[in-house]
Amino acid sequence: MTVFLGLGIAGIVLLVLSLVLDGVLEGLFGGAGVLDGLFDGLLSLPVIAGFVSMLGFGGAIALGTTGIGAGPATAVGVGAGTGAAWLTWKVTRALMRDQTARTPNGDDLVGSSGAVVTAIPADGYGEVLLHLAGQPVKLAARSPIAVARGTEIWVDATLSPTSVAVRPVER
Repeated sequence: MTVFLGLGIAGIVLLVLSLVLDGVLEGLFGGAGVLDGLFDGLLSLPVIAGFVSMLGFGGAIALGTTGIGAGPATAVGVGAGTGAAWLTWKVTRALMRDQTARTPNGDDLVGSSGAVVTAIPADGYGEVLLHLAGQPVKLAARSPIAVARGTEIWVDATLSPTSVAVRPVER
């Protein structure tokens, strides 16, 4: 029983270490060259930790509740560990494939509308308020003609990360 509980606790500790260190343990072993790619799938640390912890806890539960011997309890633990390892593998694969949206940038502003917050003199700079990915963004703006404060504008081009070329909306 003590051996099974020790395996269960060791598996939990390994799982916590693999989550906290986030790939550092794989990096230590990856430098050897022989083990390249070994920890990427079925032999990743979370999968191994899931197997070891369920082997231990499954064997301890089987041994403690049924009174069967150590051999059959080990078989029950191996079955539980295999199930936990498979489930961990499936979940980590799904999480690794999850794609995030592309990060918006200044080029996404071209063609959008906004409002002038500081008047723009002809061939000079003022400020405009735009919305990028739902967030308000205040940028320097240049226009070939004078644009008064409060005027609705269109963004024609991105001049730099902090400035845009604009024109007033014609109605």
